[in-house]
Amino acid sequence: MALKKKSSGGGGANWMDTYGDMVTLLLCFFVLLYSMSTISEDKWKAIVQSFNPNAVPDPQPTIEGTPGPSADPGDQGIAPVDLQEQVDQDMEALFQQIQEYVQQQNLQDAVTVSQDGGKIFITFSQSVFFGGDSSVILKEAYPVLDSVCEMLSGVATSLDEVRIQGHTARAGQGPNGVIKDRTLASERATNVVIYIQQHSDVPPSCLVSEGFGEWRPIAPNDTAENRAKNRRVEMIISGRDIEAEMAEQGGIQQYIVMTS
Repeated sequence: MALKKKSSGGGGANWMDTYGDMVTLLLCFFVLLYSMSTISEDKWKAIVQSFNPNAVPDPQPTIEGTPGPSADPGDQGIAPVDLQEQVDQDMEALFQQIQEYVQQQNLQDAVTVSQDGGKIFITFSQSVFFGGDSSVILKEAYPVLDSVCEMLSGVATSLDEVRIQGHTARAGQGPNGVIKDRTLASERATNVVIYIQQHSDVPPSCLVSEGFGEWRPIAPNDTAENRAKNRRVEMIISGRDIEAEMAEQGGIQQYIVMTS
């Protein structure tokens, strides 16, 4: 920035030139700040490297202080890929445990277990948990639910969601009464969720209940046997997706400025 040569009696003009230059610099500074407020990751990298060509990305950025919400107390310094491997192992172990329990208790006719896309699907027939048109959990169901709660507690830190769905069956030729049908399905799912929340270490934020009534049958409602199949409670267990959790946390990728 060049200043004009001071002339006799021109002190005021010289001062005005300097003030104008300062205002211009301040304007540029605030424009830069504004542009950085909506900066993309690539633009941020370009700005950092424009000040220091030796700036390089940190392959595993860490921020001193408390770990992010997806980190457990003992997970500091563990790579995301290792955390995901642990989640996958826990989900596989849980699937095996549930299968073994069903076989040991001879519940194959009342409980089915499958696995797909990282999720575990468990279907309980109505007779396992409830009787007739009731949403009150049977006392005979407590041992089954207690065992499920214990298994879920063992992998609680790896769980993303435990979704309980209640289903009914069409009793006659026409649709069921909508109020009773929806309420019964929802109350059954909710009561199972409440039991799990009270008897396990699964975070309450992971528990979800849904009531579908008669509207998602797995068999025609033409025989008593098929209607019994439709009266069911389903449990869908999902494991955490560490990469997605990190993406949701947001933030610009951290870069370390390497001085030469």
